[in-house]
Amino acid sequence: MRWLIDLSADGVANMARDEAILHEVGRGASPATLRFYQWSPPTVSLGYFQPWADFAALPPPAGELAVVRRQTGGGAILHDRELTYSVTLPLDHPLLAEEGPTHLYDHVHGAFAALLSDYGIPVMPGPARSRGCSHRGPFFCFERHSCFDLLADGRKLMGSAQRRTRTAVLQQGSLILDNRFSQQKCATLAAYTGLDVVTCVAELARRIAGGMAADLGTFTRAELELAGQLRGKYAAPAWTRKR
Repeated sequence: MRWLIDLSADGVANMARDEAILHEVGRGASPATLRFYQWSPPTVSLGYFQPWADFAALPPPAGELAVVRRQTGGGAILHDRELTYSVTLPLDHPLLAEEGPTHLYDHVHGAFAALLSDYGIPVMPGPARSRGCSHRGPFFCFERHSCFDLLADGRKLMGSAQRRTRTAVLQQGSLILDNRFSQQKCATLAAYTGLDVVTCVAELARRIAGGMAADLGTFTRAELELAGQLRGKYAAPAWTRKR
């Protein structure tokens, strides 16, 4: 598994890069990839199925932020002070082959939970009877609790969503480090620790890779070229307001 540490970028660039990786992994040109990244400026990402009208009705300050639509489902996320990851795997990857794509939620969140527990942060999974990432519910994803989420004192600290194609799976997730916007109600890492979790990405990569090698890598030329082309898609109202 290749893992990447990316610079902070705007929502258009971040979503274009994840789609480029998905495309290249899906056609066998890139290896299974784990990417860590952050966002600048603060951006609202809409889930793939969310109506644009819901964002248009959102009052300030969140309603005045940059907005982008994701490939993955679920509710909107206000990306600001967080660590975001994406993991992209071909369908025949060992992490998918035995138990299927849904198991990937538990696997990745379990790696984060184990690390956070090592630092005394009281994380636990979401409600056992709740389903996975839902297309219905409150506007913001962190007000929706699924059995795959990580909670701290009953509030959502981390959540993820997937996009599945015929050849690969993309899973994106957010761990909230701190929160400057009261409109997104969530737990934050800053409420429990001064740990800079960004310094722990190598350890997270090792835990997520499990028994497989986790090698720090770089984007391929093909990925960067495709991401550049995809910027136009994610910047266009035709995509952002498609629903």
